[in-house]
Amino acid sequence: MSPQPLRPISWLKFEKFVLDQGYEFKRQKGSHRVYSKPEVLRPVIIPAHTFDIPISVIANNLRTMGIPTEEYSKYMATHKKKRRPR
Repeated sequence: MSPQPLRPISWLKFEKFVLDQGYEFKRQKGSHRVYSKPEVLRPVIIPAHTFDIPISVIANNLRTMGIPTEEYSKYMATHKKKRRPR
């Protein structure tokens, strides 16, 4: 089975992924939230001004974190929240 391609997701879901990877929220400037981890030189920036984060932002943050897209896709597939029936 091939990995899922990247697609826009809500910044809250991406934030959960970042926090699960060991990053800590450091500060917020305007609508951009900044996360860091001691062994990573550059911070991860999540724009919270839009509901869905564009693919390019997700790809750049994954590159900064050193996480392959396949690993990210596996994580997202196994941590999907099931919708509650109405």
